Amino acid sequence: MISKTLSGAVTGIDAIIVEVQCDVSRGLPGFKLVGLPEKEVQESRDRIESAINNSGYEFPTKSITANLAPADVKKEGVGLDLPIASTILRSTGQMSEGSLQNKLLIGELSLDGKLRSVSGVLPVVLAAREHPDIDQILVPQGNAGEAAIVDSLEVYPVSSLTEAIEFLDNDSQGGVEEYVFDREDYFESESSFPRDFSDVKGQESAKRALEIAAAGGHNVLMSGPPGSGKSMLAKRLPTILPPLSFEEAIEVTKIYSILGELSSTKPLVTRRKVRAPHHTISYAGMVGGGRGNPTPGEISLAHNGVLFLDELPEFNRRVLETLRQPLEDQEITISRASNSYRFPANFSLIGAMNPCPCGYLGDNVKQCNCRPHEVRRYRKKISGPFMDRIDVFVDVQRLGKEEMKDRAGGQKSSTIRERVKVSRGIQSRRFGREGLTNSLMSAEQVEDYCQLDQSAESLVDQAIDHYGFSARAYHKVLKISRTIADLDESDRIYSEHVSEAVQYRSTREKILRKEGV
Repeated sequence: MISKTLSGAVTGIDAIIVEVQCDVSRGLPGFKLVGLPEKEVQESRDRIESAINNSGYEFPTKSITANLAPADVKKEGVGLDLPIASTILRSTGQMSEGSLQNKLLIGELSLDGKLRSVSGVLPVVLAAREHPDIDQILVPQGNAGEAAIVDSLEVYPVSSLTEAIEFLDNDSQGGVEEYVFDREDYFESESSFPRDFSDVKGQESAKRALEIAAAGGHNVLMSGPPGSGKSMLAKRLPTILPPLSFEEAIEVTKIYSILGELSSTKPLVTRRKVRAPHHTISYAGMVGGGRGNPTPGEISLAHNGVLFLDELPEFNRRVLETLRQPLEDQEITISRASNSYRFPANFSLIGAMNPCPCGYLGDNVKQCNCRPHEVRRYRKKISGPFMDRIDVFVDVQRLGKEEMKDRAGGQKSSTIRERVKVSRGIQSRRFGREGLTNSLMSAEQVEDYCQLDQSAESLVDQAIDHYGFSARAYHKVLKISRTIADLDESDRIYSEHVSEAVQYRSTREKILRKEGV
């Protein structure tokens, strides 16, 4: 007898609906799994047999064939245990007719029949929402909150194979209650951050640069001696970023769901993430990859958040060059022989570096001991095309004695965040769709929205002549100017806005000259 039910499998960052088909017939006892199952799926045969027997049901001593359709897509993960076991019980008459219709099942089985949480549930449920034949979803209890994030589907958490079968056999009238998601329970107060910008003494120019970066989604590079506060500033950038919208939270949560990094008590990511990989990270660790279907890397884990690269020149040059595409396209493409996978990568890049290997070139207190060729070799680790992707350059200097002793705190993150939110609101109304910031403007949009008055136009001409700005640098100056004007809630861009923007681009030349390049 053939029985069918629905489940799902992750491919890249999305998922496909899998039809699990099972045929139990006369013949030599055996259990075959077909439909391109990977090793972990193949191993489910032993788990399923033990789970069925230990749950009080009878595992058939017949020829069992389970097919996972579509058969031309590889199936990974352990979430297919529950649907396969259910179809076996239905095929042997241990479940009533029609008990598996219009339902999607997902979950890993233990040998004793208990259900364990699995990764990638959210992408599967998002795919199920688009399927016309799915009304109800059965998931392990640990995945209930994650699955219930998606509306329009009924989500029922179960703890064991026995509980799942009783629920299915009783036409959803068992002791299992529908899990209802309340987004208010998951979004925390905006002010409850463990860090705050008021913790940082001095460095007002760097704080202002990060405010502009947060308001317009710009990339920043900070250069300065050790202990000047570069890392401290970068780690506080998320405290002034606008809160995630629900749609943005779903995008980020989907990425963490695939990697199994969601908490059962807080299944929705509601804070912008700060990813700070060590400079020894590999190419695959940064962009994503791995055996079989590739998994997201650090640049995707930083989606809608911040990617902080400390000690930037110490990173492998190939790893840094890989960032050039996502910085332009806000996504990364990983190609395999059979398919290509696209992962989102819309992040703010914050880089921090010392001016030389010892860190004290140009410092007014400690003397630099580096030789000129060492400085040049250190700086050449970062290519010109990569530097061109940076919008704002900041020279972070050592704090003076009075600044270090000053007990008065600076502006709080909440105050700065309010200005950033106003600026982001202006951009949202300007571009007509959520998520687009000034840093992502096309050349046509720059022409439309970066209107300069006469004095500002003259100042830009002088900057181009003096610094030899390329076309890319020119457009970045206009985009930064637009963000500064938005922070001032100004429709037009004036000379003071352009002057500040040029300062952040000219600092690039200052940093390069100081480092002897």
